[in-house]
Amino acid sequence: MNNIEKRFTSIREVEPDANDLRAIERIKQADDTSEGITLDEMDKLRAKQEFSGKISLRVPKTLHRELALGAKEEGISLNQFILYKLAK
Repeated sequence: MNNIEKRFTSIREVEPDANDLRAIERIKQADDTSEGITLDEMDKLRAKQEFSGKISLRVPKTLHRELALGAKEEGISLNQFILYKLAK
């Protein structure tokens, strides 16, 4: 197991911040079934949604540095390097 893989396995969970809590509240409100739509129907609607392919992710600075150095060593962008690691 290389250093980067070790870092992935050692990442601790982080408590949600104020932005996360607001997003969670918006999601809960979106699940309101008072208009007559069931959760099953809502799940079907969500399944039809297209995904943008973008993910915003917060990581520890040390992991960010290791990923950036790994990408530089491979001669590829950080995005490509992370995608490669996720696909493994």
